[in-house]
Amino acid sequence: MSKQIVILALHLGTGGAEKVVCNLANLLSENNDVKIISTYKLNDTPAFAINDKVKIEYLIKNLTPNRLELKNSLKHFNLICAFKELIKSFKILYLRKFLMIKTIKSLDCDIAISTRVLHNNWLGKYGSKKIIKIAQEHNHHNNNKKYIKKVVNSIKGFNYFMPVSKELADFYKNKIKNTKVLYIPNFIEKFSDEFSSLQNKQLISVGRLEKVKCFDDLIDIFNIFQKSHSDWVLHIIGDGPEKQNLQNKIIELQLEDKVFLCGTKLDNDLEMEYLNSSIYLMSSSTESFGLVLVEAASFRFAINCI
Repeated sequence: MSKQIVILALHLGTGGAEKVVCNLANLLSENNDVKIISTYKLNDTPAFAINDKVKIEYLIKNLTPNRLELKNSLKHFNLICAFKELIKSFKILYLRKFLMIKTIKSLDCDIAISTRVLHNNWLGKYGSKKIIKIAQEHNHHNNNKKYIKKVVNSIKGFNYFMPVSKELADFYKNKIKNTKVLYIPNFIEKFSDEFSSLQNKQLISVGRLEKVKCFDDLIDIFNIFQKSHSDWVLHIIGDGPEKQNLQNKIIELQLEDKVFLCGTKLDNDLEMEYLNSSIYLMSSSTESFGLVLVEAASFRFAINCI
């Protein structure tokens, strides 16, 4: 019997959690009515392909998080600009909470799936008791007691809790009462029909350009590597707030013709990057479950976590 399913998301831009949301929506829409409710509309279209059957509702269409703008204005002591960005930030945070709670209160569906701790709190408190509530967890706790407590407290009133890995499911089973903890593996929707030839001397890494991904360390390691393997190049796929810092490091180490920040690539463009590479590298300081590793493995080339 078809169910009405709502998935709560922060945005539909690039990112592992966002790809999981899109994959899940596509799968569930085969036999159900599925809607994604996204707080922010970062782009005209979602970063990942979504089935036409899936409905999408954006709560905030004309404003996006301005953390980077606020940080830059403070860094350059532009107090007037900083004040404006601060006011804008308060407005965004207010709308993020007000509009999502308002939407949750009005939900009339069979199942609601929350993908963020933030949304867990609101769905558990304001969602109808008639709705089956499922909370997903895409982050690893890294033994952070404060974060663990935050997660556990956020799923009060939920029927099911679904961490992203078996390790996390086993961990939280001993800490959560009155909510069933399940582990359902993440997946990619399709495997490539083509495989890397493993002949190109190209390394690849994919992810948001943020500190947790440690691309600066990866560049340092590659700098050592290329001194004895000068015919190899490194392609880093993605975008984010660390882009300028990483570009500065590339220039400082004189690797402009060896390390390339390729920006965000999706679908066919990303597939070509995989096919033209021979080794995938991951340098993250922490990952709950690297969906990108499954994606890279589908092209049948070597994977290394460093």
